[in-house]
Amino acid sequence: MSGFTLAIVGRPNVGKSTFFNRMLEQRKAIVEDTSGVTRDRQYGISEWNGKTFNVVDTGGFVPDSDDIFEREIRKQVVIAVEEANAIVFMCDVTTGITHLDEAMANILRPSQKPVFLVVNKVDNSERLLEATEFYSLGFEHTFFLSSISGSGTGELLDEVALLIDAPVEEVSSELPKIAIIGQPNVGKSSLLNAMVGTERTIVSEIAGTTRDTIHTHYNLFQKEFILIDTAGIRRKTKVHEDIEFYSVIRAIKAMDEADVCLMMIDAEKGITQQDLNIFSLAVKKGKGIVFLVNKWDLVEKSTNTSRDFEKGLKERLAPFTDVPVLFISAKEKTRVFKVIEVALDVNESRKRRIPTSQLNDEMLKAIEAYRPPVVRGNSVKIKFVTQIPTAVPSFAFFTNYPDDIKTPYKNYLENKLRERFNLSGVPVRIFFRKK
Repeated sequence: MSGFTLAIVGRPNVGKSTFFNRMLEQRKAIVEDTSGVTRDRQYGISEWNGKTFNVVDTGGFVPDSDDIFEREIRKQVVIAVEEANAIVFMCDVTTGITHLDEAMANILRPSQKPVFLVVNKVDNSERLLEATEFYSLGFEHTFFLSSISGSGTGELLDEVALLIDAPVEEVSSELPKIAIIGQPNVGKSSLLNAMVGTERTIVSEIAGTTRDTIHTHYNLFQKEFILIDTAGIRRKTKVHEDIEFYSVIRAIKAMDEADVCLMMIDAEKGITQQDLNIFSLAVKKGKGIVFLVNKWDLVEKSTNTSRDFEKGLKERLAPFTDVPVLFISAKEKTRVFKVIEVALDVNESRKRRIPTSQLNDEMLKAIEAYRPPVVRGNSVKIKFVTQIPTAVPSFAFFTNYPDDIKTPYKNYLENKLRERFNLSGVPVRIFFRKK
């Protein structure tokens, strides 16, 4: 997975979300959907010509109304220019060039990043003629398309794909990379400082004081890895959208680099929709995951507080509930060393190669104990299992009817794999192949 990120910018109501959804659908046809993973509205993964990239729809972060302050949109565009690798600047042929479009064009023109001007809603020859006025905005790469029908998107994606380098195969001998991700102000920098033991980043109560993803080489107590801190937000801004947008883009970038993500949430606030979105994206990207419930020292406790909290958390994470959950306090340095141990365990599980003979011994017994349902009078037989050599633990089950095995049975097999081979915190991919 390349870390290439494409941001979609434009004023409200030009069709950014429709275009964004189409970009994600392109991929849905090619890549199997992980069950239970919600369709993320603001960011996701797209694939074209064998190249995979992140797509961010800034529209999801700006209040969607026409009387929106130019200042707010301008901030969005500036962030997108700074953080993304390329930008889709979207306009609407039916309104012509507006003053907001011009204001955006002025910010984008000097950018060193590739900018694709996309004129949307061009779905007949009359509109094609009207669309030519957009050439006057002066962008070299200008495309006329219709997000709703999809016409014209292919040419644009061809250009985007040319910018992306072929993914380099991961080298397993390198040090494990662990990213700390989560919402602004959950305590990511405090955790980093507690782990490393020095004030590596400036910690303050204001959300968004860390500027960049910071890499720290950890080498203590016979444990060695690279820590990626994604607190990365630029300035003390009161604008909630900006902070969220910034932190999301940073988290996505760090995720692409990481082997294991420490998903940090605030014990007092619990898990939010944005956390679930980031979690589901990490699952899609096949990253190891450890959940950290921070500020646990501030929660009033009775006998089963942590047990009940974990149960509620896992209900929200379903169907992928096999993740380690640790209750910590970064400030008080409670269980910080445990975090490191668990994260390294998850990384080992993610890299594990299970011998084929052992895999078949265990899994064929499980299949014998509970056979796949009969389909159209045919009994489905699974004869052989093997692990596919990929960065994420992936298993191929060879069967006479690969297309007829449904999700419940697939889930059963996944649960058995997890039970027998300790894959806690690791997304697992299962494929059925014709034997």
